[in-house]
Formats: sequence, C-alpha cells, structure tokens
Amino acid sequence: MKEYKILFSGTPGAGKTTAIGAVSEIPPVVTDVPNTDPGYAKAYTTVGLDYGQLTLDTGDCLRLFGTPGQARFDFLWRILGRNALGLIILLDNSRPNPLADLEIYINGFGEALRSMPCVIGVGRHDQGNTALDDYGLWLMERNMILPVLPVDVRRRADVVLLIDVLLAELEFHIRKGECSHVE
Repeated sequence: MKEYKILFSGTPGAGKTTAIGAVSEIPPVVTDVPNTDPGYAKAYTTVGLDYGQLTLDTGDCLRLFGTPGQARFDFLWRILGRNALGLIILLDNSRPNPLADLEIYINGFGEALRSMPCVIGVGRHDQGNTALDDYGLWLMERNMILPVLPVDVRRRADVVLLIDVLLAELEFHIRKGECSHVE
C-alpha cells in the first residue's frame, strides 16, 4: 500500500473541513476554534489543519489535509503543501469577489503550482455574480488551465469527483514528465 497526500485550501467557509469529512473513512481531525474574524460569517474556523483519509480501490491511501483559509496562516499552506501530490482550492461563489479570493490562493501556492496539479471547486455556484466560465477566463488570462467544477462539499459524490479529476490531472502531469515527486 502506498500513501499519497492531497491538500485542500480556500476561503474560510468554503467547506474544506466539510469536504474532508464527507469522504474521510476516519473521523476527521479538526483544529477549529471560535471565529473572531468579523470578515467571515461563521462560528468556528480552522487554525491548524484538518485531516482525513480515503482508501482507493487499489488499496493506496489518500491523506487529506485541509489548510486554514485566512491568508495570515499562509505559512501553514507552505508547510502542509510539502510533498502533496495535488491541490484542491475551494471557493465560495457567494462572497463579494470570489475571483480576488482565487487570486490569493493561486499566488499563495504559485511556486508549488508549477509542478503540482490543481482543481478548483466552486461552492454556492448558483449564488453571486460570478459564473463558472468567469473562473476559467480569469485563469486563462494568467496562462493557467485548471479544471473548475461546481461542488456541494456536503455531497460525498461531489468531493470524490474533485479528487478523481485531480488524480486524472496528476496522471496527465506524470505522463508529460512534469511531476518529479511521484514514483
């Protein structure tokens, strides 16, 4: 059995903790504390990490790590991102400017994204003024082509789809010789 690490990041309230809990075979480890940031309307927020795991049909194990969402914890993004096979960025489309939110994570993981596959999951995609196509256009303007999918992080099938697409991206990168940290 091999073990692989996948990282979930994104805005506070986008559903990182919920997504990991939706697919984890173990009770997820969470480091939530009462939220004191008035910019985010939620009772609790992650300050360390979330952790869960998922076994693939091959018997290999995916270790699922969630980062804190606030940019002030970006040092943890880099620590948790070490040796990750891929990144899933979760966004909340109902926020005032989700494309600006996306920019924070694209910049925060900028160097890692040169060799690490990434998938964007957009929650509450039917709310707000940003269409799913707008995310793709924003990425293309920055010479990035990443899958962008609508997601309800409460639904196991939606989170599994994000992981499946990420693994397909990983396979593509391996075949092109762009992933040096995978056996």
